[in-house]
Amino acid sequence: MSLRTRVAIAVGAVVFGALAVVAAVVYLAAGANLRGQGDDSLVQVADNAQTIAGKLKQAHTVGQLVPFGSTELQILPDATAGPVNGFVGVTGHDVQVADGNAKPYFRDEAYGSVVYRIYTMQFPGQPGVLVRVARPASDATSTQTALGWLLAALVPIGAIGAAVLARLAAGRVLRPVGRLTETVERIRATGDLSAPIETPGQDEISRLGQAFAAMTAALDESASAQRRLVADASHELRTPLTSLITNLELLAEQPDDPSAPALAAAALAEAGELRVLVNDLVELARDGQAPFHIEDVRLDLVAERVAARAAARAPGLRYELDFRPTLVRGDPDALERAIGNLVDNALKWSPPDGRIRISAAGGTVEVSDDGPGIPADDLPYIFDRFYRSAKARALPGSGLGLAIVRRIADMHHGAAEAIPLQQGVKFRISVPETVVDPPTPEPAPLRS
Repeated sequence: MSLRTRVAIAVGAVVFGALAVVAAVVYLAAGANLRGQGDDSLVQVADNAQTIAGKLKQAHTVGQLVPFGSTELQILPDATAGPVNGFVGVTGHDVQVADGNAKPYFRDEAYGSVVYRIYTMQFPGQPGVLVRVARPASDATSTQTALGWLLAALVPIGAIGAAVLARLAAGRVLRPVGRLTETVERIRATGDLSAPIETPGQDEISRLGQAFAAMTAALDESASAQRRLVADASHELRTPLTSLITNLELLAEQPDDPSAPALAAAALAEAGELRVLVNDLVELARDGQAPFHIEDVRLDLVAERVAARAAARAPGLRYELDFRPTLVRGDPDALERAIGNLVDNALKWSPPDGRIRISAAGGTVEVSDDGPGIPADDLPYIFDRFYRSAKARALPGSGLGLAIVRRIADMHHGAAEAIPLQQGVKFRISVPETVVDPPTPEPAPLRS
Protein backbone atom coordinates (compact mmCIF):
# COMPACT_ATOMS: atom_id res chain seq x y z
CA MET A 1 0.00 0.00 0.00
CA SER A 2 1.45 3.35 -1.03
CA LEU A 3 1.93 6.23 1.38
CA ARG A 4 -0.70 8.26 -0.52
CA THR A 5 -3.25 5.50 -0.01
CA ARG A 6 -2.41 5.16 3.68
CA VAL A 7 -2.80 8.94 4.12
CA ALA A 8 -6.16 8.83 2.31
CA ILE A 9 -7.40 5.95 4.47
CA ALA A 10 -6.21 7.66 7.65
CA VAL A 11 -7.89 10.95 6.73
CA GLY A 12 -11.08 9.14 5.71
CA ALA A 13 -11.16 7.25 9.00
CA VAL A 14 -10.60 10.41 11.04
CA VAL A 15 -13.28 12.31 9.11
CA PHE A 16 -15.68 9.36 9.43
CA GLY A 17 -15.16 9.27 13.19
CA ALA A 18 -15.60 13.03 13.53
CA LEU A 19 -18.73 13.08 11.37
CA ALA A 20 -20.16 10.10 13.26
CA VAL A 21 -19.74 11.94 16.57
CA VAL A 22 -21.25 15.13 15.14
CA ALA A 23 -24.14 13.17 13.62
CA ALA A 24 -24.87 11.44 16.93
CA VAL A 25 -24.88 14.77 18.77
CA VAL A 26 -27.10 16.39 16.11
CA TYR A 27 -29.47 13.41 16.13
CA LEU A 28 -29.90 13.47 19.91
CA ALA A 29 -30.09 17.27 20.07
CA ALA A 30 -32.68 17.38 17.28
CA GLY A 31 -34.78 14.74 19.06
CA ALA A 32 -34.67 16.69 22.31
CA ASN A 33 -35.53 19.92 20.49
CA LEU A 34 -38.47 18.36 18.63
CA ARG A 35 -39.75 16.86 21.87
CA GLY A 36 -39.44 20.23 23.58
CA GLN A 37 -41.29 22.01 20.79
CA GLY A 38 -44.07 19.42 20.96
CA ASP A 39 -44.36 19.88 24.72
CA ASP A 40 -44.48 23.66 24.31
CA SER A 41 -47.34 23.36 21.82
CA LEU A 42 -49.28 21.10 24.24
CA VAL A 43 -48.84 23.61 27.05
CA GLN A 44 -49.96 26.44 24.76
CA VAL A 45 -53.17 24.63 23.80
CA ALA A 46 -53.86 23.74 27.43
CA ASP A 47 -53.35 27.34 28.53
CA ASN A 48 -55.93 28.46 25.95
CA ALA A 49 -58.56 25.98 27.24
CA GLN A 50 -60.38 28.67 29.24
CA THR A 51 -60.49 30.98 26.22
CA ILE A 52 -62.09 28.38 24.04
CA ALA A 53 -64.26 26.83 26.76
CA GLY A 54 -67.32 28.66 25.48
CA LYS A 55 -66.95 26.87 22.17
CA LEU A 56 -66.51 23.53 23.90
CA LYS A 57 -69.54 23.36 26.18
CA GLN A 58 -70.46 19.94 24.95
CA ALA A 59 -66.90 18.70 25.46
CA HIS A 60 -66.89 20.38 28.85
CA THR A 61 -69.95 18.41 29.92
CA VAL A 62 -69.26 15.06 28.35
CA GLY A 63 -65.44 15.08 28.09
CA GLN A 64 -65.16 14.52 24.38
CA LEU A 65 -61.87 14.86 22.50
CA VAL A 66 -61.73 18.00 20.38
CA PRO A 67 -59.08 18.05 17.67
CA PHE A 68 -56.83 21.06 16.94
CA GLY A 69 -54.78 19.86 14.02
CA SER A 70 -52.74 16.94 15.28
CA THR A 71 -53.50 17.91 18.90
CA GLU A 72 -56.43 16.58 20.89
CA LEU A 73 -58.00 18.65 23.71
CA GLN A 74 -60.15 17.13 26.45
CA ILE A 75 -61.84 18.87 29.36
CA LEU A 76 -63.17 16.63 32.13
CA PRO A 77 -65.61 18.35 34.53
CA ASP A 78 -65.22 15.53 37.04
CA ALA A 79 -61.77 14.00 37.21
CA THR A 80 -63.00 11.25 39.48
CA ALA A 81 -65.50 9.93 36.95
CA GLY A 82 -62.98 7.52 35.46
CA PRO A 83 -62.39 6.73 31.76
CA VAL A 84 -64.30 8.93 29.37
CA ASN A 85 -65.30 8.00 25.82
CA GLY A 86 -62.81 5.19 25.73
CA PHE A 87 -59.69 7.43 25.84
CA VAL A 88 -56.76 6.99 28.22
CA GLY A 89 -58.06 6.51 31.72
CA VAL A 90 -57.77 9.05 34.54
CA THR A 91 -55.20 8.17 37.20
CA GLY A 92 -55.00 9.14 40.81
CA HIS A 93 -52.24 11.58 39.87
CA ASP A 94 -54.65 13.21 37.40
CA VAL A 95 -57.24 13.64 40.19
CA GLN A 96 -54.63 15.31 42.38
CA VAL A 97 -53.78 17.68 39.52
CA ALA A 98 -57.46 18.52 39.02
CA ASP A 99 -57.88 19.21 42.77
CA GLY A 100 -54.78 21.43 42.73
CA ASN A 101 -52.79 19.07 44.93
CA ALA A 102 -50.21 18.28 42.24
CA LYS A 103 -48.46 20.20 39.49
CA PRO A 104 -49.21 19.74 35.76
CA TYR A 105 -47.13 17.02 34.17
CA PHE A 106 -46.33 15.16 30.95
CA ARG A 107 -46.55 11.44 30.32
CA ASP A 108 -46.42 9.02 27.42
CA GLU A 109 -49.31 6.61 27.19
CA ALA A 110 -50.33 4.06 24.55
CA TYR A 111 -53.91 4.02 23.33
CA GLY A 112 -54.75 1.51 20.69
CA SER A 113 -51.74 1.29 18.40
CA VAL A 114 -50.67 4.91 18.96
CA VAL A 115 -48.39 6.31 21.65
CA TYR A 116 -49.57 9.72 22.83
CA ARG A 117 -47.71 12.50 24.56
CA ILE A 118 -50.22 13.79 27.16
CA TYR A 119 -50.11 17.04 29.16
CA THR A 120 -52.42 17.22 32.18
CA MET A 121 -53.39 20.37 34.14
CA GLN A 122 -56.22 21.85 36.21
CA PHE A 123 -58.77 23.93 34.38
CA PRO A 124 -57.96 27.51 35.36
CA GLY A 125 -60.10 28.65 38.27
CA GLN A 126 -62.20 25.46 38.48
CA PRO A 127 -60.98 22.85 41.01
CA GLY A 128 -61.89 19.31 40.10
CA VAL A 129 -62.00 20.08 36.38
CA LEU A 130 -59.19 18.40 34.42
CA VAL A 131 -57.68 19.53 31.12
CA ARG A 132 -55.74 17.04 29.03
CA VAL A 133 -53.96 17.77 25.74
CA ALA A 134 -52.55 14.87 23.70
CA ARG A 135 -50.51 14.48 20.53
CA PRO A 136 -49.14 11.34 18.86
CA ALA A 137 -45.48 10.96 19.87
CA SER A 138 -44.69 9.73 16.36
CA ASP A 139 -44.96 13.33 15.09
CA ALA A 140 -41.56 14.06 16.64
CA THR A 141 -39.98 10.64 16.23
CA SER A 142 -40.79 10.48 12.51
CA THR A 143 -38.94 13.73 11.92
CA GLN A 144 -36.03 12.53 14.05
CA THR A 145 -35.96 9.22 12.18
CA ALA A 146 -35.84 11.00 8.83
CA LEU A 147 -32.99 13.15 10.11
CA GLY A 148 -31.19 10.02 11.32
CA TRP A 149 -31.37 8.39 7.89
CA LEU A 150 -30.10 11.58 6.29
CA LEU A 151 -27.14 11.76 8.70
CA ALA A 152 -26.43 8.04 8.22
CA ALA A 153 -26.12 8.67 4.48
CA LEU A 154 -24.07 11.87 4.79
CA VAL A 155 -21.43 10.47 7.20
CA PRO A 156 -19.97 7.79 4.87
CA ILE A 157 -20.33 10.06 1.84
CA GLY A 158 -18.39 12.79 3.62
CA ALA A 159 -15.71 10.34 4.77
CA ILE A 160 -15.27 8.91 1.26
CA GLY A 161 -15.09 12.40 -0.22
CA ALA A 162 -12.48 13.44 2.35
CA ALA A 163 -10.42 10.32 1.59
CA VAL A 164 -10.50 11.05 -2.16
CA LEU A 165 -9.51 14.68 -1.65
CA ALA A 166 -6.79 13.64 0.82
CA ARG A 167 -5.31 11.24 -1.72
CA LEU A 168 -5.27 13.95 -4.37
CA ALA A 169 -3.69 16.42 -1.96
CA ALA A 170 -1.19 13.84 -0.70
CA GLY A 171 0.15 13.45 -4.22
CA ARG A 172 1.21 17.09 -4.19
CA VAL A 173 2.33 17.19 -0.56
CA LEU A 174 4.39 13.99 -0.88
CA ARG A 175 5.98 14.94 -4.18
CA PRO A 176 9.28 15.90 -2.44
CA VAL A 177 9.29 12.47 -0.79
CA GLY A 178 8.96 10.89 -4.22
CA ARG A 179 11.91 12.90 -5.52
CA LEU A 180 13.95 11.98 -2.46
CA THR A 181 13.07 8.30 -2.96
CA GLU A 182 14.15 8.45 -6.61
CA THR A 183 17.45 10.03 -5.59
CA VAL A 184 18.08 7.38 -2.92
CA GLU A 185 17.33 4.60 -5.40
CA ARG A 186 19.67 6.20 -7.94
CA ILE A 187 22.44 6.43 -5.32
CA ARG A 188 21.87 2.78 -4.40
CA ALA A 189 22.04 1.73 -8.05
CA THR A 190 25.07 3.85 -9.06
CA GLY A 191 26.92 4.23 -5.76
CA ASP A 192 27.38 7.94 -6.56
CA LEU A 193 27.08 9.72 -3.22
CA SER A 194 27.60 13.10 -4.87
CA ALA A 195 24.18 13.01 -6.57
CA PRO A 196 22.37 16.32 -5.87
CA ILE A 197 19.27 16.26 -3.68
CA GLU A 198 16.67 19.00 -4.17
CA THR A 199 15.35 20.20 -0.81
CA PRO A 200 13.30 23.38 -1.29
CA GLY A 201 11.23 24.75 1.56
CA GLN A 202 11.50 24.64 5.33
CA ASP A 203 8.94 21.97 6.29
CA GLU A 204 9.67 18.57 7.84
CA ILE A 205 10.10 16.85 4.48
CA SER A 206 12.53 19.55 3.32
CA ARG A 207 14.50 19.21 6.54
CA LEU A 208 14.59 15.44 6.00
CA GLY A 209 15.99 15.99 2.51
CA GLN A 210 18.56 18.46 3.81
CA ALA A 211 19.63 16.04 6.54
CA PHE A 212 19.93 13.23 3.99
CA ALA A 213 21.94 15.49 1.67
CA ALA A 214 24.29 16.34 4.54
CA MET A 215 24.59 12.64 5.41
CA THR A 216 25.45 11.65 1.83
CA ALA A 217 27.97 14.50 1.63
CA ALA A 218 29.61 13.27 4.84
CA LEU A 219 29.63 9.70 3.53
CA ASP A 220 31.13 10.86 0.24
CA GLU A 221 33.84 12.78 2.09
CA SER A 222 34.52 9.77 4.32
CA ALA A 223 34.75 7.44 1.32
CA SER A 224 37.06 9.88 -0.46
CA ALA A 225 39.20 10.16 2.66
CA GLN A 226 39.43 6.36 2.88
CA ARG A 227 40.46 6.12 -0.76
CA ARG A 228 43.10 8.80 -0.24
CA LEU A 229 44.31 7.04 2.89
CA VAL A 230 44.65 3.73 1.07
CA ALA A 231 46.41 5.36 -1.86
CA ASP A 232 48.78 7.38 0.33
CA ALA A 233 49.44 4.42 2.62
CA SER A 234 50.29 2.15 -0.30
CA HIS A 235 52.67 4.79 -1.62
CA GLU A 236 54.34 5.32 1.75
CA LEU A 237 54.63 1.60 2.47
CA ARG A 238 56.18 0.79 -0.89
CA THR A 239 59.54 2.47 -0.24
CA PRO A 240 60.39 0.97 3.19
CA LEU A 241 59.09 -2.44 2.10
CA THR A 242 61.24 -2.38 -1.02
CA SER A 243 64.31 -1.35 0.96
CA LEU A 244 63.60 -3.97 3.64
CA ILE A 245 63.15 -6.75 1.07
CA THR A 246 66.36 -5.71 -0.73
CA ASN A 247 68.41 -5.80 2.45
CA LEU A 248 66.97 -9.17 3.46
CA GLU A 249 67.67 -10.61 0.00
CA LEU A 250 71.30 -9.45 0.24
CA LEU A 251 71.56 -11.03 3.67
CA ALA A 252 70.13 -14.28 2.33
CA GLU A 253 72.51 -14.35 -0.65
CA GLN A 254 75.68 -13.37 1.26
CA PRO A 255 75.23 -14.27 4.94
CA ASP A 256 79.02 -14.19 5.54
CA ASP A 257 79.61 -10.86 3.82
CA PRO A 258 81.36 -8.27 6.06
CA SER A 259 78.53 -5.84 5.35
CA ALA A 260 75.93 -8.24 6.79
CA PRO A 261 75.72 -6.47 10.18
CA ALA A 262 75.13 -3.16 8.44
CA LEU A 263 72.46 -4.70 6.24
CA ALA A 264 70.77 -6.26 9.29
CA ALA A 265 70.85 -2.92 11.09
CA ALA A 266 69.34 -1.21 8.06
CA ALA A 267 66.66 -3.89 7.85
CA LEU A 268 65.84 -3.42 11.52
CA ALA A 269 65.64 0.33 11.02
CA GLU A 270 63.33 -0.14 8.06
CA ALA A 271 61.19 -2.56 10.10
CA GLY A 272 61.03 0.02 12.89
CA GLU A 273 59.86 2.67 10.45
CA LEU A 274 57.25 0.25 9.13
CA ARG A 275 56.02 -0.44 12.64
CA VAL A 276 55.66 3.28 13.36
CA LEU A 277 53.92 3.85 10.04
CA VAL A 278 51.50 0.95 10.59
CA ASN A 279 50.70 2.15 14.12
CA ASP A 280 50.01 5.64 12.79
CA LEU A 281 47.83 4.23 10.03
CA VAL A 282 45.84 2.18 12.53
CA GLU A 283 45.43 5.25 14.72
CA LEU A 284 44.14 7.34 11.83
CA ALA A 285 42.00 4.56 10.38
CA ARG A 286 40.01 4.43 13.61
CA ASP A 287 38.89 8.01 12.89
CA GLY A 288 37.57 8.61 16.36
CA GLN A 289 35.92 5.19 16.71
CA ALA A 290 38.41 3.85 19.25
CA PRO A 291 37.35 3.74 22.91
CA PHE A 292 37.73 7.22 24.34
CA HIS A 293 38.40 7.35 28.07
CA ILE A 294 37.38 10.67 29.58
CA GLU A 295 38.66 11.89 32.91
CA ASP A 296 40.14 14.96 34.55
CA VAL A 297 43.68 15.44 33.22
CA ARG A 298 46.42 17.77 34.49
CA LEU A 299 47.66 18.90 31.09
CA ASP A 300 50.78 20.49 32.61
CA LEU A 301 51.83 17.18 34.20
CA VAL A 302 51.33 15.34 30.89
CA ALA A 303 53.51 17.89 29.10
CA GLU A 304 56.12 17.61 31.85
CA ARG A 305 56.35 13.81 31.38
CA VAL A 306 56.75 14.22 27.62
CA ALA A 307 59.48 16.85 28.13
CA ALA A 308 61.36 14.55 30.54
CA ARG A 309 61.43 11.73 27.98
CA ALA A 310 62.57 14.13 25.26
CA ALA A 311 65.43 15.42 27.45
CA ALA A 312 66.55 11.85 28.08
CA ARG A 313 66.58 11.06 24.33
CA ALA A 314 68.23 14.28 23.19
CA PRO A 315 70.28 15.63 26.10
CA GLY A 316 72.34 17.90 23.87
CA LEU A 317 69.47 20.34 23.30
CA ARG A 318 68.45 23.17 25.58
CA TYR A 319 64.99 23.00 27.09
CA GLU A 320 62.96 25.92 28.39
CA LEU A 321 59.95 24.69 30.34
CA ASP A 322 57.01 26.69 31.69
CA PHE A 323 54.27 24.56 33.21
CA ARG A 324 51.35 26.06 35.09
CA PRO A 325 48.55 23.98 36.61
CA THR A 326 45.74 23.49 34.11
CA LEU A 327 42.94 20.93 34.28
CA VAL A 328 41.04 19.60 31.25
CA ARG A 329 38.59 16.78 30.50
CA GLY A 330 39.95 14.23 28.08
CA ASP A 331 41.82 11.02 27.34
CA PRO A 332 45.24 11.22 29.04
CA ASP A 333 46.88 8.72 26.65
CA ALA A 334 45.63 10.52 23.55
CA LEU A 335 46.69 13.91 24.87
CA GLU A 336 50.12 12.56 25.78
CA ARG A 337 50.54 11.16 22.28
CA ALA A 338 49.55 14.48 20.68
CA ILE A 339 52.03 16.44 22.81
CA GLY A 340 54.67 13.75 22.18
CA ASN A 341 54.21 14.12 18.41
CA LEU A 342 54.71 17.88 18.66
CA VAL A 343 57.86 17.43 20.75
CA ASP A 344 59.19 14.72 18.36
CA ASN A 345 58.66 17.11 15.47
CA ALA A 346 60.64 19.78 17.31
CA LEU A 347 63.47 17.31 18.07
CA LYS A 348 63.64 16.30 14.41
CA TRP A 349 63.99 19.86 13.13
CA SER A 350 66.14 21.40 15.88
CA PRO A 351 69.85 21.98 15.20
CA PRO A 352 72.37 20.11 17.41
CA ASP A 353 72.65 23.03 19.87
CA GLY A 354 69.09 24.23 19.41
CA ARG A 355 66.57 25.30 21.97
CA ILE A 356 63.13 23.77 22.55
CA ARG A 357 60.50 25.68 24.49
CA ILE A 358 57.56 23.77 26.00
CA SER A 359 54.79 25.49 27.98
CA ALA A 360 51.39 24.49 29.36
CA ALA A 361 48.76 26.85 30.76
CA GLY A 362 45.04 27.52 30.38
CA GLY A 363 44.28 24.28 28.53
CA THR A 364 46.97 25.02 25.93
CA VAL A 365 50.32 23.37 25.24
CA GLU A 366 52.89 25.15 23.03
CA VAL A 367 56.06 23.63 21.58
CA SER A 368 58.61 25.85 19.80
CA ASP A 369 61.93 25.08 18.13
CA ASP A 370 64.81 26.92 16.43
CA GLY A 371 64.61 24.91 13.22
CA PRO A 372 64.26 26.18 9.64
CA GLY A 373 60.53 26.84 10.05
CA ILE A 374 57.69 26.07 7.67
CA PRO A 375 57.44 27.69 4.23
CA ALA A 376 54.33 29.79 3.74
CA ASP A 377 53.19 27.53 0.87
CA ASP A 378 53.30 24.46 3.11
CA LEU A 379 51.60 25.99 6.16
CA PRO A 380 47.93 25.33 5.11
CA TYR A 381 48.67 21.61 4.55
CA ILE A 382 50.97 20.84 7.47
CA PHE A 383 48.25 18.89 9.36
CA ASP A 384 47.08 16.85 6.34
CA ARG A 385 47.70 13.11 6.18
CA PHE A 386 50.98 12.08 4.54
CA TYR A 387 51.82 15.67 3.69
CA ARG A 388 55.57 16.26 3.75
CA SER A 389 57.33 19.38 2.57
CA ALA A 390 60.26 19.20 0.19
CA LYS A 391 62.73 19.55 3.08
CA ALA A 392 61.00 16.83 5.14
CA ARG A 393 61.20 14.17 2.45
CA ALA A 394 64.89 13.63 3.12
CA LEU A 395 64.22 12.95 6.84
CA PRO A 396 62.62 9.88 8.43
CA GLY A 397 58.89 10.04 9.02
CA SER A 398 55.60 9.31 7.33
CA GLY A 399 53.79 12.64 7.48
CA LEU A 400 51.17 11.30 9.91
CA GLY A 401 52.31 12.71 13.25
CA LEU A 402 50.74 16.16 12.88
CA ALA A 403 47.60 14.66 11.34
CA ILE A 404 47.18 12.60 14.51
CA VAL A 405 47.66 15.75 16.58
CA ARG A 406 44.83 17.51 14.77
CA ARG A 407 42.54 14.47 15.07
CA ILE A 408 43.13 14.24 18.83
CA ALA A 409 42.46 17.97 19.17
CA ASP A 410 39.21 17.59 17.25
CA MET A 411 38.20 14.65 19.46
CA HIS A 412 38.59 16.94 22.48
CA HIS A 413 36.67 19.81 20.83
CA GLY A 414 39.91 21.74 20.66
CA ALA A 415 42.23 23.01 17.93
CA ALA A 416 45.77 22.51 16.62
CA GLU A 417 47.71 25.20 14.79
CA ALA A 418 51.18 26.06 13.55
CA ILE A 419 52.54 29.59 14.03
CA PRO A 420 55.65 30.62 12.05
CA LEU A 421 58.37 32.36 14.07
CA GLN A 422 61.29 34.48 12.99
CA GLN A 423 63.44 31.44 13.77
CA GLY A 424 61.62 28.12 13.82
CA VAL A 425 57.94 27.42 14.36
CA LYS A 426 55.52 27.20 17.27
CA PHE A 427 52.93 24.40 17.44
CA ARG A 428 49.94 24.84 19.70
CA ILE A 429 47.22 22.41 20.81
CA SER A 430 44.29 23.82 22.79
CA VAL A 431 41.66 21.91 24.77
CA PRO A 432 38.74 23.46 26.71
CA GLU A 433 39.88 23.96 30.27
CA THR A 434 37.82 22.69 33.19
CA VAL A 435 36.87 25.40 35.64
CA VAL A 436 37.69 24.36 39.16
CA ASP A 437 36.08 26.16 42.08
CA PRO A 438 38.66 27.59 44.45
CA PRO A 439 38.90 25.71 47.75
CA THR A 440 36.95 27.16 50.64
CA PRO A 441 39.39 28.61 53.18
CA GLU A 442 39.32 26.98 56.60
CA PRO A 443 38.12 29.24 59.41
CA ALA A 444 40.85 30.69 61.57
CA PRO A 445 41.11 29.14 65.03
CA LEU A 446 39.52 31.08 67.86
CA ARG A 447 41.93 32.80 70.16
CA SER A 448 41.32 32.51 73.82
